[in-house]
Amino acid sequence: MHLVSQFRERAERSPENIAIRFMRTTNGQSSWQELCWREFSQKINQTSMALINLKLNAQDKVAIWSRNMPEWTVADAGCLQARLVTIPLYPTSTDEQVRYILDETEAPVMFVGEQEQFDSALTLLDNSLHLKTIVALDSTVDLKGCEQAYHFDDFLTLQGDTSTLEQELDARLASRSMDDLFTLIYTSGTTGHPKGVMLDYTNMAASFAGHDKIIHVDSLDTSMCFLPLSHIFERAWTYYILARGATNAYLIDPKQVSTALKEVKPTILCAVPRFFEKIYTAITSKVSDAPLPRRAIFNTALKIGGAVSERKRKGETVPGYLQSMNNLADKAVFGKIREALGGRIRFMPCGGARLDDEICRFFHAMGIDVKVGYGMTETVATITCFRDSGFEHGSCGTPLPGVQVRIGDEGEIQVKGGTVMRGYYKKSEETAKTFTADGWLHTGDAGLIDENGALRITDRIKELMKTSNGKYIAPQYIEGTLGKDKFIEQIAIIADARNYVTALIVPAFEALEDHAKSINLKYNCHKELIQNSKIQELIQERVNQIQTELAKFEQVKKFTLLSKEFSIELGEITPTLKLRRKIIMERFREEIEAMYAQTKKAVRQKN
Repeated sequence: MHLVSQFRERAERSPENIAIRFMRTTNGQSSWQELCWREFSQKINQTSMALINLKLNAQDKVAIWSRNMPEWTVADAGCLQARLVTIPLYPTSTDEQVRYILDETEAPVMFVGEQEQFDSALTLLDNSLHLKTIVALDSTVDLKGCEQAYHFDDFLTLQGDTSTLEQELDARLASRSMDDLFTLIYTSGTTGHPKGVMLDYTNMAASFAGHDKIIHVDSLDTSMCFLPLSHIFERAWTYYILARGATNAYLIDPKQVSTALKEVKPTILCAVPRFFEKIYTAITSKVSDAPLPRRAIFNTALKIGGAVSERKRKGETVPGYLQSMNNLADKAVFGKIREALGGRIRFMPCGGARLDDEICRFFHAMGIDVKVGYGMTETVATITCFRDSGFEHGSCGTPLPGVQVRIGDEGEIQVKGGTVMRGYYKKSEETAKTFTADGWLHTGDAGLIDENGALRITDRIKELMKTSNGKYIAPQYIEGTLGKDKFIEQIAIIADARNYVTALIVPAFEALEDHAKSINLKYNCHKELIQNSKIQELIQERVNQIQTELAKFEQVKKFTLLSKEFSIELGEITPTLKLRRKIIMERFREEIEAMYAQTKKAVRQKN
């Protein structure tokens, strides 16, 4: 069924059910507010007619440049009803990136979130050949007297003849097609201009149908929307759970997720590995500092929970004695940890990067069902994921029903199915390169399919590094291994064409500052802290301990500590927190060369 049809049917069937929740601040007081499906649908209809009133034609493009907020989805759904194509933009996108996308798509309308995006949009308005109207979703934005700019609520009232607009909306609803473009999502890419992934309603329907066969979501569920809606993972998930009648709670600031989890008490939500890594690190650090009896209780509970989760993974019955022990472990340990996540989590899809096996087992032992998956923007996110049982740790699960996966040349994962994109917008050559001669999508990822049919990722083919000794290095695996440490926030591995592995490490400064305090170490700034020999020795010791599980040629021989995190704004990481390696290598060239300088000097002396 067409996505728009599913939304309209949901509003008719359950008009008083809560569709969305969101935080609003009035007179300095913040509180969670709600919209039922009747109210939600009315706002969507108003948005559709306001857009039609601008004389936009079917399949014209409309951009959305904002952080997460309920108006984001209202604007998006309003576009879809009017048969328009939405272009989500990361709120951290630069003016240059946005200008390129607006020019390529010829978008005449752009919804913006807050003052920062609006101010940039004003500049774009003066320089764009096609942009004519800006709509600010946040009512507090200063429009600065711009006659082509509106606040969202005011925009909804700027309608002509209502009956005529209603007739036009009805006509567009009647003419909608599964072949219509649903969205253009510009992949951030690591080099060059971004590419607009064309997804249509057939792609969405195929994704929904596949998910229906492996998970259950209904009106009793609440999800929390805190990953960027500009990314396909959160946006597709938002539409899926809304279409199935669940409530979606919007969080504008992901840094507030810990507090919001306790207030919203979600039953489901999608997250990226970093979310789980931070929780894991916080818990294990607290346990390691606890008295011996408490550590013993926790470790015993974890073993019991692990035994139970392993039985469930295999689809086996849990013996009565083991279940009784797990109930005690749950009361003493696991229940308290789950309460920090709201206490009602049923399952949590995880994608975007590799989740360490130890961390995944850790959460399953505590009774938190993390459904690890693998996907791409080009496939409406999910390609593979864990089932309720029978999944293999260390894998990304098995293919979504309706999706085929094979391993091609160079061990590349290739995909075919109804969720696979139509192609890249206005880039026929790039599209042709992305598909094999027999129609399979190149993922650019290397992997294998094990004897149980589970997909295992080894690394990005383009990111595999080869040392000067001829050894292949998978940097993401090494980064994931070392990144588990409580003192490491970010890490970038260097090895390509080098004779050993090095790393740029951004410490977890909160943990590092606590350590410095415990040893009475004085410092004036982060730069001074990381230059201290005791801190250097600490990180070296931690790295040495962790990487014993790595092969010798994979182990980091030298590292450099950085005083600032890799930044989205500086282009060092993508909005989904993936490293832009070429930019990092260029920006930190001196630091990298310094780590190899002594070796080069020794070689020269030897020669």
